Amino acid sequence: QVQLVESGGGLVQAGGSLRLSCAASGRTPSSYTMGWFRQAPGKERELVARITWNWNGGSTRYYADSVKGRFSISRDGAKDTVYLQMNSLKPEDTAVYYCAAGPYGGSDYSQYDYWGQGTQVTVSS
Repeated sequence: QVQLVESGGGLVQAGGSLRLSCAASGRTPSSYTMGWFRQAPGKERELVARITWNWNGGSTRYYADSVKGRFSISRDGAKDTVYLQMNSLKPEDTAVYYCAAGPYGGSDYSQYDYWGQGTQVTVSS
């Protein structure tokens, strides 16, 4: 029912910035968490950031330690789009980045029901 499409990946030098976008084909349930995962060659898929909507219209955010202070997750409710702003990029950030949606707000990829196709981010040294 819900289809997610990522965009905004590319090649950038270390210290640069990129903004990833995740557009949904339809509205996900209001209680769903939206997350950004990444998977580098030879490594497991890991959670980068997630955002959960609260009952009062606010939100709760989580970031992996490796990206705290550099990445930020946000949403545009009118467009049903989630963004990942990535600043001060490092070569270690190179990976395929995936948008995901799930009901429980966890950190494991198995907890998410819907996935985008992924977008490549490459950071050169």
